[in-house]
Amino acid sequence: MKCVILAAGEGKRMHPLTYTRPKVMLPIANRPILELNLLNAKKAGLKHFIFVVGYKSEMVRNYFQDGKKWGVKIEYVNQGNALGTAHAIGMVEKFVDNFIVLCGDTIFGKQDIKKIVDKKNSIGLINIDNPREYGVVEIKKEKVIKIYEKMEKPISNVINAGIYHFEKQIFDFIKKTKKSLRGEYEITDSINMMVKNVVFKGVFLKEWRDVVYPWHLLDANEEMLKKSEKKIEGNIDINTMIKGDVSIGRNTHVMSGAYIEGPVLIGNNCKIGPNCYIRPFTTIGNNCHIGNACEVKNSIVMNNSNVPHQNYVGDSVIGENCNLGSGTKVANLRFDKKNISTIINGKKIDTKRRKLGVVMGDNIQTGINSTMDVGTILGHNVFIGPGANAKGNIEPNSRIL
Repeated sequence: MKCVILAAGEGKRMHPLTYTRPKVMLPIANRPILELNLLNAKKAGLKHFIFVVGYKSEMVRNYFQDGKKWGVKIEYVNQGNALGTAHAIGMVEKFVDNFIVLCGDTIFGKQDIKKIVDKKNSIGLINIDNPREYGVVEIKKEKVIKIYEKMEKPISNVINAGIYHFEKQIFDFIKKTKKSLRGEYEITDSINMMVKNVVFKGVFLKEWRDVVYPWHLLDANEEMLKKSEKKIEGNIDINTMIKGDVSIGRNTHVMSGAYIEGPVLIGNNCKIGPNCYIRPFTTIGNNCHIGNACEVKNSIVMNNSNVPHQNYVGDSVIGENCNLGSGTKVANLRFDKKNISTIINGKKIDTKRRKLGVVMGDNIQTGINSTMDVGTILGHNVFIGPGANAKGNIEPNSRIL
């Protein structure tokens, strides 16, 4: 059986991180979201994959290649124009019969994938508190009656989780599917036609993590690190403290005075310390430097980035190839302790978080003693000058002086 993973989208609500990579390549616990799904699908018994790619597809192809590194076979279909999920699935008609489809930017557990594999003509379902942003599913016992897209007043809290088991007949309904009000060919419209003629069953999932906005990466990273185990492959100096489940990659040097409180994941070829504090639920990528008198807490620092001199980074996502100048600090808590709101694509959004620092795109440099306010969004290639304060939504290629 083949597994089709939809990996063509940009993920605009993940700006600024997806200006420079597709959403499925965003890292959680130092692995792209797409790799997490690949590994879980393999554990569920699937070994032949088709990735439907589009936006910056070369990043997906270059990373996964033919799949041999993971002991699987990967083929690619380029969607071209992003015309919706039905269009994307329709692209694989010639290559599949009985097959699994899952959305590559949502994380599914291996046992849940196995349940979908074992039940033909099925859809994964999940109960959530706020279903307004999702397709709400009307079911009668196991049978799917209808899927309603983004209801203002949802009829239930049961939503479409984004994983399916289809047979060849789905393509007959995809061909009849018309564009939605959003101008896309939606697989939910295809399913709504199919359920009038075919019994399509709902399967409730237990492990499901959707990552919609950048700060959701922090939630997913925390969940992944809670499952991690201690593994030390680097070089550890004397007079260091490593407490709890801390994983340290190959050729990483942890210098004297470093205090690392797990769960923490540190990649390969990093320089940690001297005299720094890395707090729980932090992931450090490969080739990074966390230096003297620095504190990093509940954050993701991507590959090739440096937090090197007297810096504080809390509840933040730092992109690739970033460098913080000496004394750069990130604020992560409002004085009034209220939820932090921020701006994504011109829209003000309540993050539902009391603590949120900065979401920093790739290739950013900050000058000495610069500061970033709570909930700051920095596009890629931004320069923040010495002593400058950044706040709000900063467009790519900007200069803050």
